[in-house]
Amino acid sequence: MVAPSILSADFANLEKEIKAVSAAGADWIHVDVMDGRFVPNITIGIPVVKSLKKVSPIPLDVHLMIENPERYVEDFIKAGSDYLTIHVEATPDPAGTLMRIRELGAKAGITLRPRTSIDEILPLLPLCDLVLVMTVEPGFGGQSFMHDQIAKISRLHEERQKNNFSYLIEVDGGINEETAKLCHEADVFVAGSYVFGRDYKTAITTLKS
Repeated sequence: MVAPSILSADFANLEKEIKAVSAAGADWIHVDVMDGRFVPNITIGIPVVKSLKKVSPIPLDVHLMIENPERYVEDFIKAGSDYLTIHVEATPDPAGTLMRIRELGAKAGITLRPRTSIDEILPLLPLCDLVLVMTVEPGFGGQSFMHDQIAKISRLHEERQKNNFSYLIEVDGGINEETAKLCHEADVFVAGSYVFGRDYKTAITTLKS
């Protein structure tokens, strides 16, 4: 599946952009939420997610790059998040937060910074519907793909098969037609500049193939 990241879209025409990539074959809309504390950038919040939900014909995949996300999961889910992903480094209670996301009716996701060991999230996998592997440092779009993170994708694929887990493996950061081939064990590609920087249908079709 392909989840275009609106971080690279035209923010003055988000409704048009979302409907265009949806018509071009996108499966989800990826929404990066940054607070200027957990990461140095600031993007959008709950009111924008609520507005996006009104116009998006496909699910919203919301990635919280914020400190203490447990304080906000209920509001983000009420706003329309279908998938809600938190960082293991951002909360003192990742297990409780994941369970709360599920209790509120959304799909729960976990992610980690590239420098964080995969071991940090292994105990949380039974609570996850989605596991996001960051192949760039979170916080900014347009970064180069970090090849050393591919091992995390393989480990997650192995754990899923061994334990009969059902989570999806998502990859975000520097995804294009070449790096996508290296991530063949993943299920969902997040792509920002690669999709929004060219013909949407061609980009999405290329990633899916």
